[in-house]
Amino acid sequence: MPRFWASSGPFQGFLLPLPPRLTSCPHPPRPRLATALKPWLLGLALPLLAACGDARPEADERRVFRYNQPEALTSLDPAFARSQANIWAVTQLYNGLIELDDSLRPAPALARRYDISPDGRRYTFVLRPGVRFHDSEVFAGGRGREVRASDVVYSFRRLLDKPTASPGGWIFRGKVLEKPDGEPSDTAFVAPNDSTVRIYLKEPFIPFLGILTMPYAYVVPREAVQRYGKDFREHPVGTGPFVFRRWDEGSAIVYHRNPNYWRRDAQGRPLPYLDAVLISFIADRKTEFLTFMQGKLDFLSGVREGSRDLIMNPDGSVREDFAGKFRLQKVPYLNTEYLGFQLDPTNLRGPADQPALRDRRVRQALSYAINRPELLAYFINNVGRPGHSGFVPSSLPSFSEQAVPGYTYQPAKARELLRAAGYGPGGRPLRLRLSTVAERKEICEYLQKKWAEVGVQVAIDVNQAAAHQELVDNGRAAFFTKSWLGDYPDAENYLALFYGPNFSPAGPNKTHFRSLAYDRLYEQAKLERDDQRRWQLYQAMDRLMMQEAPVVALYYDEVVRLTQNNVRGLNPNPMNQLVLERVRKD
Repeated sequence: MPRFWASSGPFQGFLLPLPPRLTSCPHPPRPRLATALKPWLLGLALPLLAACGDARPEADERRVFRYNQPEALTSLDPAFARSQANIWAVTQLYNGLIELDDSLRPAPALARRYDISPDGRRYTFVLRPGVRFHDSEVFAGGRGREVRASDVVYSFRRLLDKPTASPGGWIFRGKVLEKPDGEPSDTAFVAPNDSTVRIYLKEPFIPFLGILTMPYAYVVPREAVQRYGKDFREHPVGTGPFVFRRWDEGSAIVYHRNPNYWRRDAQGRPLPYLDAVLISFIADRKTEFLTFMQGKLDFLSGVREGSRDLIMNPDGSVREDFAGKFRLQKVPYLNTEYLGFQLDPTNLRGPADQPALRDRRVRQALSYAINRPELLAYFINNVGRPGHSGFVPSSLPSFSEQAVPGYTYQPAKARELLRAAGYGPGGRPLRLRLSTVAERKEICEYLQKKWAEVGVQVAIDVNQAAAHQELVDNGRAAFFTKSWLGDYPDAENYLALFYGPNFSPAGPNKTHFRSLAYDRLYEQAKLERDDQRRWQLYQAMDRLMMQEAPVVALYYDEVVRLTQNNVRGLNPNPMNQLVLERVRKD
């Protein structure tokens, strides 16, 4: 296998094997990876991957895509693709039956075609012939074998197996055929032959194809899982455009081009265009930004507080000093930033039990008191859209400010509602506590000021992220900050947060909102096959939820990406996916 050397920085002296068309270097053995990476762990900038000897570094550099992952990456097993870090990493290695197209609609991937029965309960997929798993020692002779329907059935059942302990089992639980004890039936997933997969649902569920596009549903080979067991997380074998090569945890991951990838571009050329992907783990955001500005990362996702004012004007445009140095792209994001109220006092304790928040008028008043456009301009440089409608974000087709009116800045209306509830001048004082995390503290202090202007005193409790999550999930935070990032591009994924049977901690209903009228609309919508009628039902649910105000929609987020000028084919979408198979560097 041809190899090249990193000639500078933390990879200095590290011998990397490369795909055949990259130049090899005849050097003697060098230090171990952990030793070579040590300077970088002290916060030094990420180096360029360079060739050596008489090779041309520029050519090699253009075929290596470098991105940073500041959050922890815990597994390269798609059964654990819960965080963005894991999702981005496994997306390069695997495929599913279905994927999202450029319009975020389900399209064939490993399945070349599919069919849905008239009653909406049977999904039939016909596999694409000739798709092979990556070459691996787990297969006879080390050569990846062809994907079979039984691999799909195995991958789906594995998500539901208790020994796997995957957080992704929910994509099938409650949807596919079940036994009397509620466990998925043995006939929920069937492979009648090597090229056909059938999935049977217990009742129609219209967003089901969208769910199958999630990384949880990527296909894995039984041989690799059985060979490596729990270590499959660091020995991934998939069908995707890149092949796993090396992972030094906390330091770097290296992928190489899959020479046997099944997909070609419109001109018949094999994909991917890149030869390698390097994932670094620079935790410090300022160092990450500096590394990007030095040209040693190819893109950044998101602009953090420390860099936002440096490069962006309050209106969201790029400051003159940085104009032309990189491309800044903004698109709507499937993410709603919100405040939640715990409506069930069962688990609230002591002073945290704030009965005023179970009065709808108080919740509405707190929402009317917020100047959302001002918040966006002052604190996040207009990266986002004011939450003046419902909980469903503006990036989804069912979104409509006209059909779902929300809350605008009306402090007089806020005071009026508080007086009607018995608070404010002539009434009882209103003192509340808001639970949040450090990264939202500044925004919470702004909200604190706006609420004080209408007579509400709010103290801010800043918790570690894990502690905050535990408080919210278990109903011990009466008033809290949260965000909801869509798992799949359908409003049902957002509106499920207010469905009665979905109470947390087992489900996503963290406010414990309950409405029989809402539940009836939800159950009707998930069966409705006509898009327009389903969207009308979604809007009716969002209107009802806004009237009851179990949450305050602050803003609908946007994806912001900084990309080097020589990168082509890396286009953001509302899911903030990272798909590198068609990316090239000039």
